[in-house]
Amino acid sequence: MPSVLDEHGSPMTGSPESANAYNYAIDRLLRFHPDVLVAAETLATEHSAVPMGQALIAYLHLMSTDTGDLAGAIGAAANLRETAESYREQLHSVAIEAWLAGEWADASDALDQVLQRWPTDLLALAIGHQLDFFLGDAANLRDRVGRSLIEFDQSHPHTGFVRGMHSFGLEETGQYAAAEADGLAALDTNHDDVWAVHAVVHTYEMQGRIDDGLRFMLSREPEWGEGNLFTVHNWWHLALYCLEAGDRERALSIYDDKLHHSGSAGVPIEMLDATALLWRFLLDGSDTGDRFAPLADAWATKMIDDPWYSFNDMHAVMANVGAGRLADARVVLERRREFAAHASGTNGWMARQIGIPASDAVLAFGEGRYDDVVASLVPIRRRLQQFGGSHAQRDALHRTLLEAALRSGEHDLARALTAERIATRDTSNYNWRQRARVLRTSGDASSAAAADARADGNRDRFAGALRD
Repeated sequence: MPSVLDEHGSPMTGSPESANAYNYAIDRLLRFHPDVLVAAETLATEHSAVPMGQALIAYLHLMSTDTGDLAGAIGAAANLRETAESYREQLHSVAIEAWLAGEWADASDALDQVLQRWPTDLLALAIGHQLDFFLGDAANLRDRVGRSLIEFDQSHPHTGFVRGMHSFGLEETGQYAAAEADGLAALDTNHDDVWAVHAVVHTYEMQGRIDDGLRFMLSREPEWGEGNLFTVHNWWHLALYCLEAGDRERALSIYDDKLHHSGSAGVPIEMLDATALLWRFLLDGSDTGDRFAPLADAWATKMIDDPWYSFNDMHAVMANVGAGRLADARVVLERRREFAAHASGTNGWMARQIGIPASDAVLAFGEGRYDDVVASLVPIRRRLQQFGGSHAQRDALHRTLLEAALRSGEHDLARALTAERIATRDTSNYNWRQRARVLRTSGDASSAAAADARADGNRDRFAGALRD
């Protein structure tokens, strides 16, 4: 077959018609538009000999982190092996084969090789960005995109999406002002860039600017709140904001309407968010009714196959603990422990280093063994990024450690942890409330009252943003 160029100048085997179909599918991917699934299937069916169509199908299946999608990825990978002609297509095949073999880090490296040769390969960039997120590689979340951003036609609308990716990488590496600027610039170009929305939301959260975050999200809800494949995650962020503003009822309403219900798709990426939100309620001693039970049921359908992504597995343990199904949580954990003992791939390493001790801590918390929670989490707390997720997602484990320290009588540790949190986010209602608990336990009633007053002030200011 002849070689043509895609919209951004990367070579692909195919015809002008197949290139147009590929360009449309990539546009849908950047927008997290549900039509990407139809567009990819149409491309792969009507232009079955076009390797980049097969690569797109494989990546879409792999991005879900759902073992149920592996068969689709394997089939597309086989088609890609048979049809790949150019070096670009062969490198994509290498990346997909590595990912399927469980070598996620090698897949990331292969995509870096693609981008060194073809820095405007948007498929390699978008998928590599997601892989960096799954691997917790904050530096490459920023730098992979940074290496490509300058190479794009700055007047092309798709460059805005690249800037939105860069925004998230900047945020995860603590460059909040630059992240906010890039994210807002991306949204000026594409109002439906839900990844850029997500990046800006993270930026406000990490700075404790909950009132700004609430106003930002609520004013833009028509642009991110429905009709895209990332809406659940952004609703999760709004629910976290509501918790900081003291509106627990609204946070639970978001859970029921948006995060997990009878009509939910049951995909792990969305179930992570649902689990992490309910776990925050559990840590606070707040009643969530019977919400954990159907969530644990949903996770049970994902735990039948061999372990695939340690970050998912830990949340499955969390859901079972929340539902009071401690025996089921132990089964999930023991199966993952058996896997980690001999697995050689990235996921095995993640499980051994972070996933297993983190899951041990979650189970210990459910069993009231708070000393064991502390013993499991303290050694890994500065390395939690090594099994994926964002700072905001991993905060569930940091909060678990703090709560366990308080309940186990480790008051010096709890005092240090609250001080550490306040040093980075002194506007956090949660941080000051926990500080007040530590001080009150230590007998410093006046300082505890002052900390509670700080928490009340922050909560009231954030609640005002909810009312605006």
